[in-house]
Amino acid sequence: MDSQEDFYEEEQLQDGENDSQDEEMYLKEGDKVSLVIETETGLGYTVLINEEFDGLLFRSEVFQDLEENMEVTGYIKQIREDGKIDVSLRPQGFRNVIDSDVEKVLSKLKKSREGFVLLTDKSSPDSIRFHMKMSKKAFKKAVGNLYKQKLIVIKEDRIELV
Repeated sequence: MDSQEDFYEEEQLQDGENDSQDEEMYLKEGDKVSLVIETETGLGYTVLINEEFDGLLFRSEVFQDLEENMEVTGYIKQIREDGKIDVSLRPQGFRNVIDSDVEKVLSKLKKSREGFVLLTDKSSPDSIRFHMKMSKKAFKKAVGNLYKQKLIVIKEDRIELV
């Protein structure tokens, strides 16, 4: 008899879990959310989304120092079929991301006394991540955008403001 009751309680718990997954559907990909960094894992960081839902922030999405219990703004990257939520610290969508990256590169160039940065599309991903706090892919897209706007000149060892 006890095992049947245990089974029934487990079944209710599982039903409850499914209900909470249904509740999270008000979140959608691209939504701006509040994140609290919980613990660091092999994949990245577990986070609490809007003080309600658990999510995962992948290490490849992080370009700043994070600490446990730190509050940051994030964005829903993906809600997986199993109900798990992936988040990013960057807005989703090409236009949002490219605009913020372009602004970051332009700002770095304007702040430098010489009007250039010693980074190019040939620089190492680690060097770009360290100096620009973005991935090499994002950096190259931003530089390409600035180049097309004729705001920069790309030299062999640097990028210069025009």
